[in-house]
Parts: sequence; structure tokens; C-alpha cells
Amino acid sequence: MSMSGVVDLAAVKAAGEAKQKAEQQRADPAGGGGSAPAGLVINVDEAGFEADVLQRSAEVPVVIDFWAEWCEPCKQLGPILERLAQEYAGRFLLAKVDVDSNQMLFQQFGVQGIPAVFAVVAGQALPLFQGAAPEQQIRETLDQLIQVSEERFGITGLQGVPQAEAEEAQEEEPEPAGPPEDPALAAAHQALDEGDMERAVQAYRDVLAQDPGNTEARLGLGQAELLGRVQGLDAQQVRKEAADQPTLVDAQLRAADLDMVGGHVEDAFGRIVETVKRTAGDDRERARLRLLELFEVIGAEDSRVVTARSALARVLF
Repeated sequence: MSMSGVVDLAAVKAAGEAKQKAEQQRADPAGGGGSAPAGLVINVDEAGFEADVLQRSAEVPVVIDFWAEWCEPCKQLGPILERLAQEYAGRFLLAKVDVDSNQMLFQQFGVQGIPAVFAVVAGQALPLFQGAAPEQQIRETLDQLIQVSEERFGITGLQGVPQAEAEEAQEEEPEPAGPPEDPALAAAHQALDEGDMERAVQAYRDVLAQDPGNTEARLGLGQAELLGRVQGLDAQQVRKEAADQPTLVDAQLRAADLDMVGGHVEDAFGRIVETVKRTAGDDRERARLRLLELFEVIGAEDSRVVTARSALARVLF
């Protein structure tokens, strides 16, 4: 792993100052540098980012997990990162950022899609990987991050986190197992996790053919279809076409899909509502149906869906 190409964050202390602070903390345990942390996994928002991430990155590598509640791959990756944070016992700190609630951070880091994982070391941000990577690959990436942090900045992580505590956290009593998962639905989830969108779409459709009211399958189908549509798209070209041709339905729908995958849910909904407003006939109906599909991805009870439904109704009627 190289630190070349890092993203310098605004209002970040120089790397030299960060390194000096870390060295002072290690030399003076009474000053607080050697105390065990309150938690190895923290939820971070824009208001607390400087204190929780930038300042702490002077003493420990901070791994940032950009996620969202509606993102199925995020739900696969998150528990792995949280378990590894406990296992690594203070050699890195995991900061979780909900992109729906923290759009400024999402944009500042230039995140293109979620899940996305970055690291901040001595006030500098480094992209690690995107998507639900295999655990072995994640471990190798974390090991390289820890090595670079120590060799280049002298940052060795938080001290005083007993390994026994980490092991105990992993050995806690598991929650009672729920009912066994439908094998067909499990196969659909596996295809989605593996990135085989064509197989995932067909598998979810098979489940719905047998159980039309299966909410989980309907949600999974919407996600798989969305991810399948954005595969291979040139984001820059798509957005240019959408800006140059505001009445071209296909261009607007492709841009809306990219907005959704990038976590810009309101932007995606607003774009399609405007498209419905500008168009008529078959074009308007295609845009309307796509918006309804995206509502399924987020969930009918979500406040953004409720707001967009009202906006759509005003345009149609």
C-alpha cells in the first residue's frame, strides 16, 4: 500500500504535527495516549468528524465505512469490519458514516458508490476498497494500512486494549436462531453478494413467482435490477448527457440510477419527478414506472419516498 494519491482533507493538521503529537502521547502515558478507548466502533456524523476522526487519526488509523440502511452489500460488509475492529484490539478504529445523513462527508471524500471504505491516517484520507470485499482481502488491506501508519507516521494504534476483551466480545452468546432461510431466497442473496446481477434478478423473480407478497425478495429484486443497470456505465458521460439533454428520458433515468447507487436518493427522485413533468405519453409512463421501482428499493415507509410520492402526484394530477 502506498500513501501516494491520498486525499488531503480540509482543516487537517500537517502530517508532521500529527506524528509529533502521537510521539508525545506515547512518551507521556499519563497524558491520555495510553488509555483504552471508549469503543473501537463508533458512529460518526459531520459535526463530530474533526474530533472523532481527524484528531484521533494522529494516534490510530481510522477506517471509515460509508454505508446506508437500504444498501444490502453494506449489511454484509459492516459486521465483518466491526468484528475485525474488535479482533485487531485497537490497531485501528472503525468509524461508520451513514451517507444518507452525512452528504457533505460523502461528497468530500468523492465516494462513487457504497459500501466504500477509506482510511484516515495523520489527517490524510486514503481510499481502501469499494464493495463487499472478501474477508481475507480486507484483512490484508488492514495489515498493510497498519504497517504504513507505523512506518511512515509512527502511529502504532491505541494501547491498553486487552486482547482478552476482543476475544470475549467475539465469544458472546449468539442470539437465538430464527427460522431457517428459504433456500431460493438464500441463493438470490448469494448471487447479489457475488455481483452476478443477472442471476440475482432471475432468482428473486423465481421467489416472487411462488410468493408474490415476499417483501424481502421484492426489495432484493429492486436492488439487483438497479445495480445491474449501472454496471459498465461511464458516470461522467452519463451525467454530461443528462445535463445536455434534459428531455431525453433514458439519459435522465441512467443519471437517476447513478444518484441512487451513490446515495443521493433525493436527487434521484427529484430528477425523475422533473422528467415526468417535462414528458408525455409513453416517455412519461416509463419515467413514472422507474420511480415506483426505486421507491421499492428504499421502502414505502421512508420519509423520502413519502415526499417524492407527493411530488409525483402533484405533477401527474
